[in-house]
Amino acid sequence: MISMISLLSSIMTLIESSPLCLETKVVETREFSQKQFFFKIRVSLKEETYLQIRIYHNKGHFDYSYQFFSNIPVMRWDNKEDFPELLNFPHHYHAENGIIEPSELIGEPIRDVQTVLMKLEAFMNLKNSS
Repeated sequence: MISMISLLSSIMTLIESSPLCLETKVVETREFSQKQFFFKIRVSLKEETYLQIRIYHNKGHFDYSYQFFSNIPVMRWDNKEDFPELLNFPHHYHAENGIIEPSELIGEPIRDVQTVLMKLEAFMNLKNSS
């Protein structure tokens, strides 16, 4: 069983080791029980952009949202169950162009944060090279 403190600490370590990260802040935590908790992290990234991470854990299941934004939302990964027709349901991605696509995230926060950081780094590198 994973605890809120250990998961939060692991995610913070991952984020803070990213070359994109300028500053991290735990915005909110709630521990309802050992098996149920919620936290939100806001990360300041390069180029006046931000990543907001929301994780809700309940009895072994994770609901998540990873939102990348500047002054407006740019892209988001989440597993809200609102697109059952997509492959890898409920995991999906809201692209910069507004299209909703299947996501390669799987609801394992450590792996998913690594994937999101890699995607953001590629996105920012591509944006800077154009």
